[in-house]
Amino acid sequence: MNKVLLIRNGLLVSSVETALGDLLIENGKITQVGANIQHPDAEVFDAAGLYVLPGVIDPQVHFRDPGFPEKEDLYTGSKAAAAGGVTSYFEMPNTKPATIDFDAMQAKKKRAASVSLVNYNFFAGATASNLDYLNTVPNVAGIKIFMGSSTGDLLVADSHDIEKIFAQGRRLIAVHAEDEEILRHNKASMPATSVFDHPKIRSAEAALKATQLAVMLSKKYRRRLHVLHVTSGDEVIFLAQHKDGNISSEVTPQHLFFQAPEVYERLGTFAQMNPPIRDKWHRDALRRALQAGVIDCIATDHAPHTIAEKEKGYPAAPSGMPGVETALPVMLTLMHEGLWTLNQVVRWMCEMPAQLYRVRHKGFLAVGADADITLIDLNKKKTVENGKLQTKVNWSPYHGLTLQGWPIVTIVNGNIVYREGEFFEDIKGREIIIDQEV
Repeated sequence: MNKVLLIRNGLLVSSVETALGDLLIENGKITQVGANIQHPDAEVFDAAGLYVLPGVIDPQVHFRDPGFPEKEDLYTGSKAAAAGGVTSYFEMPNTKPATIDFDAMQAKKKRAASVSLVNYNFFAGATASNLDYLNTVPNVAGIKIFMGSSTGDLLVADSHDIEKIFAQGRRLIAVHAEDEEILRHNKASMPATSVFDHPKIRSAEAALKATQLAVMLSKKYRRRLHVLHVTSGDEVIFLAQHKDGNISSEVTPQHLFFQAPEVYERLGTFAQMNPPIRDKWHRDALRRALQAGVIDCIATDHAPHTIAEKEKGYPAAPSGMPGVETALPVMLTLMHEGLWTLNQVVRWMCEMPAQLYRVRHKGFLAVGADADITLIDLNKKKTVENGKLQTKVNWSPYHGLTLQGWPIVTIVNGNIVYREGEFFEDIKGREIIIDQEV
């Protein structure tokens, strides 16, 4: 464990500025930020030419642990996170067993404490009958409602059941916003013979209707709402008109990067996810909404399935793709294309997740903050290759694509856990503390 670490001559990045400077880390905390910092006992890391970011926070991953060890687990998922510059994650409840009671949550946290290389917390999964658990389980990222069916068997589709959850309690509610009635109607009335049908069955109309219901309930009960993985221009237009201080949303890198039908032509069912990747109009609307602040942050929805499962063809193949390892390079590649700045990337991937989820002491390079830090080489180019990834499924939708801007070093609580392809696993991550009113 590095008791004292001095990062010297790095380009320190926040959402508002980039400045050359040093960081002093003592016992897992940032204790000085400035120029020409001296400490007689410090291990010095020369960061000349590197950009120093707050550790990336990924507020939506599916690490499949417990229940699906062939896809991912908390160890391999956290290793992929570290390789991608992600120092903290919030994991979703659709595991087996689902995280819908106290015992399941306790077991997950115990498991993460023993194996996760980066910091962690978890969502409490909502059902129609576990309201007491949702409102009293200690220290969770929030409540997750699957308004439309997706991977796993967690579903709360009845509007009365959804309203009960909004009406009682004060925790943030995060919604997978797809209307189940529309999904079922589309499945019954449309052919499902090709992955090209996926965005039609899981339509923008279904996403918009569910988002409208969630926003209405948020306003009615003054409840904090986070709309997960927004995918449509229709939702963007609605949110721009109806968002208030209690409502936030996110978008995934893959919905910003890819577009239909090209992505389905290239990847087939390996591009299949819920909600789906849509056409260029939707993709460009998401890009504009992120830049305008209608969408607040980035999350990967890292949801791995094995190659054998994804090769089954449509509709048998499961929905979901890995992404925690490549999210930052994807966003930096789009930055190089002129879509946004590095300061904006830090806002969306570091600062805003910490603010929206009320994470203590993370998201910023500031005195007193936890020393969760990502050092990146903006000039480094690397071609993504299946079989050379840390995620257990070992494939990526970006296979064959060259991305520019890669993590060089990932520091968690003052400890270097990843450095240029090498992992240091002696010290594990910690449970993320959430400031919340229950």
